[in-house]
Amino acid sequence: MEIAEILNVTVPLSDITLESVVLAVLVAIIGWIMVKVLTAVFTKMLSRASKLPGLVVEFLVRFFSVLLYVILALIVLATLGFDVSSMVLGLSAVIGLILGFGLQDTVTNLAAGVWLAAFRPIDKDEFVEVNGISGTVTSVGIMATELLKPDNTYITIPNSLVWGSPVINSTRMETRRTDVKVGVAYDSDFGTAIRVATDLMAAHEGVLPSPEPVVVVTELADSSVNLALRAWTKTADFWGVQWDLNRDVVRAFKDAGIEIPFPQVDVHLNRVQ
Repeated sequence: MEIAEILNVTVPLSDITLESVVLAVLVAIIGWIMVKVLTAVFTKMLSRASKLPGLVVEFLVRFFSVLLYVILALIVLATLGFDVSSMVLGLSAVIGLILGFGLQDTVTNLAAGVWLAAFRPIDKDEFVEVNGISGTVTSVGIMATELLKPDNTYITIPNSLVWGSPVINSTRMETRRTDVKVGVAYDSDFGTAIRVATDLMAAHEGVLPSPEPVVVVTELADSSVNLALRAWTKTADFWGVQWDLNRDVVRAFKDAGIEIPFPQVDVHLNRVQ
């Protein structure tokens, strides 16, 4: 049997020939390479020719890549002999029906992804809290936002939840205020306690001199008078400063003879005659 005859052999119950299968495989391989090349070129063009944030560039590149893969799939099907035009019309009708009944959430997530990329309430590498979940933003995709928690847990959140929920962005601003709460006994010298706490904050190299650190009374609790040490610091130093102040205020109060009480309850027993 000659090569031409072999290539003209058709698959049973279909009009697909071996020649069309080989051609489709070649088209798929070449198309896959072209998609990678075009995606890389598109990424480089966006990065060089525009001032778009990295998150927007990543979103547009993903959308462009998905579009190219869809076009490649249609070309491969056309190479195999399928009627792509009728298939596109049929898929459009099916997709429209599905969108009308079952994919409202998908459309909402897609639209929310566009708004997130445009308005940027969150950006890549920022530490945020979304819908009660805290983590560093790794990417905002077409359908979902991805966060990496401090314990290295990877979280995927639908874009609709991100756009529809309050977002607490802990790293957007250059400076932050840390509040360290501590209680002192009611019979303590409050003037000394405030002075010791203020000196402690002023001596820390991570605490900014302006605005000046302050100590305020926040609550007259059952067993203690609660103070708050409020100090401003660079966002990058926030956690280190807060941890240091929590640790050092205990030692500073102990050296100054200021008691940090634990919760107490007085129980009075009356004898019943």
